[in-house]
Amino acid sequence: MTPAPPGGTTPGHRSAGARLTIGKVLDRLRGDFPDISPSKVRFLEAEGLVTPERTPAGYRTYSESDVERLRYILVAQRERYWPLKVIRDALDALDRGLDDPGTGAGLPRPPAPLTDPEVPGPERLRPGARVWLTREEVRRATGLDEPVFTALETFGLLQPSDSGHFDESALAVAAAARTLGEHGLEPRHLRPFRTAADREIGLVEQVLATRRGGGREERAAQILSACIALHVALVRSGLSR
Repeated sequence: MTPAPPGGTTPGHRSAGARLTIGKVLDRLRGDFPDISPSKVRFLEAEGLVTPERTPAGYRTYSESDVERLRYILVAQRERYWPLKVIRDALDALDRGLDDPGTGAGLPRPPAPLTDPEVPGPERLRPGARVWLTREEVRRATGLDEPVFTALETFGLLQPSDSGHFDESALAVAAAARTLGEHGLEPRHLRPFRTAADREIGLVEQVLATRRGGGREERAAQILSACIALHVALVRSGLSR
């Protein structure tokens, strides 16, 4: 038997629902732990591993998540032979959202890094057949009006080729600018994005110039994909604080 992670626990969170007396808690646990006793539960409370609520009269009451937490502690002691300090650290990790490995003696571990489906992978960043668009074609495809289009050119977000045409990425830039404009961001506000992109491009070029080996285009695509993923992760982290 492996301990199930305490359910519904996050830092500072108490599960809603019916409250259980210590007698009912013991009834839930005795099938798997015949030697469980009120003194054992109170000892774990004194150690700070479980925190029941108290009624106005001073009686302890427990939630379903408290029962799951107790079960986790008891299994960890019996089957993993963990001391209380290790159990305390494991519970803290589970409360913070880490994953329980479920078998063996492993402590809760961070989730594997997720690949953001919105971040283009290296295969999408490798140069392919280029499509060249006129100014009017970009505007018509994205619904961008002429003054905004001109402002985006002024601030370097849309950059035509020597022939005056725009590549396919101009569609994404124009569409994003239009959406941001609907939220009150004007082209002049978007200039930092151009600056940041130029710095990332410069960094990639520097790496490609100083390190040899592998196809240049493939390596450039891998580095750019990682740069974009880093940018997205940093922005999301900042907005979630």
